[in-house]
Amino acid sequence: MRDEEDELEDYILSHIDAEGEQLARLDRDTHLFHLRPRMCSGHLQGRLLKMFVRMIAPRRILELGTFTGYSALCLAEGLPEGGELHTVEIDDELEDFIRTHLSQSPHGSNITLHIGDARQVLSEFDTDATFDLVFIDANKRQYCEYYDLVFDHVSPGGFIIADNTLWDGKVVEPGKKIDAQTQGILDFNDRVAADPRVEKVILPLRDGLTLIYKKP
Repeated sequence: MRDEEDELEDYILSHIDAEGEQLARLDRDTHLFHLRPRMCSGHLQGRLLKMFVRMIAPRRILELGTFTGYSALCLAEGLPEGGELHTVEIDDELEDFIRTHLSQSPHGSNITLHIGDARQVLSEFDTDATFDLVFIDANKRQYCEYYDLVFDHVSPGGFIIADNTLWDGKVVEPGKKIDAQTQGILDFNDRVAADPRVEKVILPLRDGLTLIYKKP
């Protein structure tokens, strides 16, 4: 039986831009062939990510956590001409799937896929490499580490967007044993809240989305 929340989501999706045939196919293939398809950003969050890119107009984007490539394509869709996106995925078994779907998109040529641990990949970037927008959606246990590693690579006035920062409501569940992923999110949220170098806001969209602005 459908509830009011489902009906509201249907209403929202019918009143925003369509995700497009290629993204719909990617979402369908993700659900057919991969475990944990809920990790895919999906229609609403995908359109929001594109809109953020339209608003911020970044020249360079870094994404930590590609999964099957849906969010990368949405971010790349909003890039200005000449913009580029670097995305990092640790699961090498996803590489062929990701590359196949990137090749089917007109925006795939603006995306560079890195396979490996995000911490190692970041260490291989030039020390002066900068990004105007960083999207963090990788191992929740390591969010604080990612934040520290990417911070100096974020341009002054740039943004970090972190996904899953409400972690299915587990951040406020009283009396429950805290698992490592939940603890990672709690530590990250506390770290960002206490950081005077940034402005921040959490959006209660899906699993929580934190927008972080690096002060110039």
